[in-house]
Amino acid sequence: MKGHEKSKFKKESSWTKFFDHAGGRVNAVEAADEFSVDMSKLFWLRFAHGAHSRLYHGVYKDEPVAVKIIRAPDDDENGTLAARLKNQYDREVTLLSRLHHPNVIKFVAACKKQPVYCVITEYLSEGSLRAYLHKLKHKSLPLQRLIATALDIARGMEYIHSQGVIHRDLKPENVLIDQEFHLKIADFGIACEEAYCDSLADDPGTYRWMAPEMIKKKSYGRRVDVYSFGLILWEMVAGTIPYEEMNPIQAAFAVVNKKIVVFAEFETCYPSDCHPAMRALIEQCWSLHPEKRPEFWQIVKVLEQFESSLACDGTLNLVKNPTCQDHKKGLLHWIQKLGPVHPSSSPMPKPKFT
Repeated sequence: MKGHEKSKFKKESSWTKFFDHAGGRVNAVEAADEFSVDMSKLFWLRFAHGAHSRLYHGVYKDEPVAVKIIRAPDDDENGTLAARLKNQYDREVTLLSRLHHPNVIKFVAACKKQPVYCVITEYLSEGSLRAYLHKLKHKSLPLQRLIATALDIARGMEYIHSQGVIHRDLKPENVLIDQEFHLKIADFGIACEEAYCDSLADDPGTYRWMAPEMIKKKSYGRRVDVYSFGLILWEMVAGTIPYEEMNPIQAAFAVVNKKIVVFAEFETCYPSDCHPAMRALIEQCWSLHPEKRPEFWQIVKVLEQFESSLACDGTLNLVKNPTCQDHKKGLLHWIQKLGPVHPSSSPMPKPKFT
């Protein structure tokens, strides 16, 4: 074994050694559903990593899975980071075990053996939306694919919000794609139940996709996810990452302090063939005023209308013989006609975090 390979092996084993290779303990959320599994069969190949996590390919019950290992660093002297990572693990497992939707990643199992935590989900072979957009090399998505992609994300988020949950870190890296090009929302590590979200908690999202009210640590609601969705839409249309030339702190400063100037700069990046109706939807979603952003169920209705109109006559028009300004007014009027309350909302029990 070569030196660098041996070093890599030791580094990887330091994460997995906490689980017995003869049979690690993997717990479903309900205690009655505990079962044992050979953890050694779960670790095949690391394919992604974060500051305190590693992602592996694996197999569970003969099905391919993704295995996320979370571990606090050894130099966490006062245990603050370890406590935060444990809270994130608990929230993610609690939420994922209760969210069931075609556009939300499927939870499989979880286990913990401090200081290491393990979350097992379905494996989505086509990677993230970020990886897909990167392959396009700054080209925008074809309109039909753009609408289908946006619909998958919006439907997943509509369901998540209907369960009283805010994702808080919606971005292309956290949207995964299966082999049939269906998109699923993933990574609920900093998600929260809307009624209990703490605007002052030290659970940072990602500045480039973060709503200004979150950056300023003001009171916020589920429409912070709509703001992030607007930026994802813009990236798919413009073929470039928001605030690409800025570091995260500069991006946060731009959102909070430059306000409308930043969006004026964004306007110059729209491709010439961006349909005004799609542009109107994007700008409605990223409004600096949360109350002016649509709900996801309304976004789904708009995108479904776009899809129907595109299939029927090749346009996205919501109004007849529109001007650019008519698209903005028409979109607002169309959304308002849908009504203020989700027609199919029901008093489903909200998940409680432990």
